[in-house]
Amino acid sequence: MSQKPFVPENASLSEFTLRALVLGVVQAVLLGAANAYLGMKAGQTIAATFPAAIISMVVLRAFRGHSILEENVARSAASVGEALVAGAIFTLPAFVITGLWPVFDYWQSTFMMLVGGVLGVLFVIFLRRTLCEDPTLPFPEATAAAEIHKAGQKGATGAKYLFASMGFASAVELLKNQAGLHLIRDTVSGFIEFPMSKLRFLRQGRPFGDPGDYQGGLHIESPYASPAFMSVGYIIGPRLAALNFSGGVLAWLILVPLILFLSGEGSALMNLAQHPSLADAGTLERLEIVADQAWRSVVRPIAVGAMLVSACWTLFRMRGPLLAGVRRSFSDMKKASGMAAGTGRYERDVPMSWVVGGIVALLLPMTALYWWYTKGIGGAFMAAVAMILTGFVLSAVAGYLVGVIGSSSSPTSGLALSSLIVAATLLVAIGVRGSGGVMAVLAVTAVVCCATSLAGSVIQDFKVGHLLGATPWAMQVAYLIATIVTAFVLVVPIAMLHNADIKMGGAGIGGENLPAPQAGLMAMLAQGIVGGEMAWPLVLMGVALAVGLIMMGCESPMVVAVGMYLDFATVSAIFVGGVIRWIGDAWMARRGMDAPEIERRVNIGTLLASGMIAGEALMAILLAISVNAGVTLPALAGSGLLALPIFAIVAIVLVLIPVRAPDKPAAPAGFAP
Repeated sequence: MSQKPFVPENASLSEFTLRALVLGVVQAVLLGAANAYLGMKAGQTIAATFPAAIISMVVLRAFRGHSILEENVARSAASVGEALVAGAIFTLPAFVITGLWPVFDYWQSTFMMLVGGVLGVLFVIFLRRTLCEDPTLPFPEATAAAEIHKAGQKGATGAKYLFASMGFASAVELLKNQAGLHLIRDTVSGFIEFPMSKLRFLRQGRPFGDPGDYQGGLHIESPYASPAFMSVGYIIGPRLAALNFSGGVLAWLILVPLILFLSGEGSALMNLAQHPSLADAGTLERLEIVADQAWRSVVRPIAVGAMLVSACWTLFRMRGPLLAGVRRSFSDMKKASGMAAGTGRYERDVPMSWVVGGIVALLLPMTALYWWYTKGIGGAFMAAVAMILTGFVLSAVAGYLVGVIGSSSSPTSGLALSSLIVAATLLVAIGVRGSGGVMAVLAVTAVVCCATSLAGSVIQDFKVGHLLGATPWAMQVAYLIATIVTAFVLVVPIAMLHNADIKMGGAGIGGENLPAPQAGLMAMLAQGIVGGEMAWPLVLMGVALAVGLIMMGCESPMVVAVGMYLDFATVSAIFVGGVIRWIGDAWMARRGMDAPEIERRVNIGTLLASGMIAGEALMAILLAISVNAGVTLPALAGSGLLALPIFAIVAIVLVLIPVRAPDKPAAPAGFAP
């Protein structure tokens, strides 16, 4: 049964206005920058739809003559930033991780984000009518966002939750960041040595050779005192947070100690502990470094193999919706090509001739870029064709999956991985190899990943507009403008975070502070397939691990693999957030609340968590800007004990405020001009 739009078609309201567009673009930059930080730190991004809806309502209420359709345009433009940067951070850091870019290249990154983002918008215009009007697609997050706008007509915005939590997390980040006051140490680590053990080797039940001396140890690290990471755990819930934590336990508390224990004197890892560069370090500090190298060189390739199989398994499980999305994409392309824009406001799209012309026009500069990488016109043309075809099909698939499960759960990295394998296989088949081939594969994947990520977000916002009664062309123009602007801006915070981390003594992208796990996966696969640098034995171990998890019925093997790929302080902080969510849900259930009421109050907690993520990330970016500008704040004596109140405050905020929130206000009866 189709839902009647909230605003009648004959209503005359302000919609595509300069103030709505500017507000949306500013939010796109800010929320996109926040997600860039979060994605490179924790391998997760959050949907910007909900905080953008609230901010748009609050700001536009200050203007006379504002309307719900203006709020919709501002929210739609704002969601572009999160979606575009999600596609970017899953792929573009791979150029740095592989060493193909000695520095983060602004112009190439901007170009790939721009082409991918615009293609994603143009592709989805073909799909808008069929997907938005399909009664079998629930669009869970789009429906929730539309209800936020409708509730705002009666004065309920939830802005106090969002902005208060942003302020708290910003203050915490200022106190603990190394570029800030550094009053709080956000994590404490150490190394526990095992006692010396002698292992006697047996052959046919009889000992042979001299017993060997073995002594390993356990690298321990406390959870990050990070409101953002704990908020990620709250948002994804206790089950996924526990799975993520299990990956960290497997990596850091089982595999790394086992590797160290079996690495006797003379091994590469133990020789590293005696390296001259570590002469001034203490014994335990050297062993911590060795443990970190064991994780990077042995455990991470295993995690990559597990992520590879997990991504394929996720796509296989969704094969029904995937195939339906592919069939729908081609049928909708035929329909759209012969469909004139309707006279009614609900049916006004950007002309299809412009859409087709834009896609063809973007094909030419991408061919030139691929030629620059491969130095061969055949490989460049093949890469460009692969980009267009896989981009369109996977954008259609992404849009369909968002209609089924929402954008937050859409397997963007799995779709990007599919495009990488297709591009790598094609280029290797025609003889393109070496660093140029790796760069071309990563470039195809970057464009397709940006397109698919944006396509999913855009179709979700189209559905919100469909429910509210918005004009499609207004949203489409807002998407294109926001995409163009943010593509030129969002590379800056990524590069600033990379450069600031290096200046503060870190390794930048791919290092401990900015691990960028999905991009690390893309880098390893591109080098392995095209450049022949894959650590295949370790990867195959990860493949076997993922197959075992799948056979055991693991809910999300990918989350386990990502937990292995991240440092223990991150996964344990996410787990703390999951525990907080579990406590809150259990408390509300014991108070006799039904499932819809618990979900409503959890949404309040999600707003609080979203504010913490945005506040911490934006403060980290401001501090990165100050480091790049040469401005330093006085560093105070840091202490790990000062981090304990942060965990307590986050738990109190995310549990007590949702539990004690006021009862649900009366729902709006209908549209009131």
